[in-house]
Amino acid sequence: MRMEQKAEGMLSPYRVLDLTNEMGFLCGKVLADLGADVIKIEKPGGDPARSIGPFYHDIPDPEKMA
Repeated sequence: MRMEQKAEGMLSPYRVLDLTNEMGFLCGKVLADLGADVIKIEKPGGDPARSIGPFYHDIPDPEKMA
């Protein structure tokens, strides 16, 4: 059995400090997808984005679900 190696992204040598609020939470994900090591700093009460559901108005669209 062969073990697959994960390809390094072009931002793999970088570490990013994510201080964004819910308006910029996607930026950290994009940078992480490109290989950066992202460290998310949250307020003591937690990030408000944690309470956002995955669907618009919490209504799933059956045509777009896999």
